[in-house]
Amino acid sequence: MLYYIVRRILMMVPTLLVISLLIFFIIELPSGDYISNQIAALKSSGESSSVAKLEFLRQEFSLDRPFMERYLIWVGLWPGPHGFDGLIQGNWGWSFEFDKPVEQVIGPTLPLTVVLNFATILFVYVVSFPIGIFSATRQYSWGDYGFTFLGYFGLATPNFLLALVLLYFFNRWFGLSVGGLMDPQYIDQPWSFDKAMSVLGHLIVPTIVIGTSGTAAMIRRLRANLLDELHKQYVTTGRAKGLKENQLLVKYPLRMAINPFIADIGNLIPSLVSGSVIVSVVMSLPTVGPVLVAALQSQDQFLSGFILLFVAVLTLIGMLISDLLLAVLDPRIRLGGRAST
Repeated sequence: MLYYIVRRILMMVPTLLVISLLIFFIIELPSGDYISNQIAALKSSGESSSVAKLEFLRQEFSLDRPFMERYLIWVGLWPGPHGFDGLIQGNWGWSFEFDKPVEQVIGPTLPLTVVLNFATILFVYVVSFPIGIFSATRQYSWGDYGFTFLGYFGLATPNFLLALVLLYFFNRWFGLSVGGLMDPQYIDQPWSFDKAMSVLGHLIVPTIVIGTSGTAAMIRRLRANLLDELHKQYVTTGRAKGLKENQLLVKYPLRMAINPFIADIGNLIPSLVSGSVIVSVVMSLPTVGPVLVAALQSQDQFLSGFILLFVAVLTLIGMLISDLLLAVLDPRIRLGGRAST
């Protein structure tokens, strides 16, 4: 197991290099960049006094060099104007739109984004698994019909609409403002116990809003997979041998039915980041989603490139975790690819 983990971690290095090249290539596809767009805007308005400063920034951040050279400087594999100074050395780049280093722009939002994603994934699995098992083991019961209706309702309701509804009712019924991820007095304050409790309290509504559609989809999939397993011959054989229903359910069909959900852990992370952008705007959530959209619109390449690379790292970590859990849960899966004997 340890050898497999080390090998997978080492494989992440070339994978991240390829991903970083693709990210940089896609960001560079639109013509121009933030500096050239600003220069064109200043020249069109007749303000040429700031053009010299922008030209200096273009040379300072190597935007006037060829594509491959710019990429290597960004990663930190090529000497820039001041030597090696890239992602490998811990320099995340400069945000032209905010006129400050990237780490200062998204530094406060990264931990909150990770916490929100973790809470949402936990909510999806904790809620969907019991409901999916209940619906499958009590097929066509009133409870199954009720949860099926709630599942379709969750899939059909847009997240941002649910956010608006909850914002209204929480304010109308309880007089509470559930926007943001903490009380206003804790913004820009150092972390403390009271600030952490404020974040936990504000996580409830965003977690429900963002996780509703994923929970509904997972309930339907788990119900279908588990029903398929419950009708297989080995379940009938287990009942004939006298196994109790709960023991039979947990030991065999459930372990087989949850494989797709464990494998989806790595795919959930980027979908949560990209799918919660509108919800983050509606609920004023300080996450990286709205920052990424603004950076892509303004062609702030260093800011958008780092956020996309950060999401890629989270995805690779999620895929590693899912592979390890699959190896533990499913006896048919072996890390070395060898059949069991």
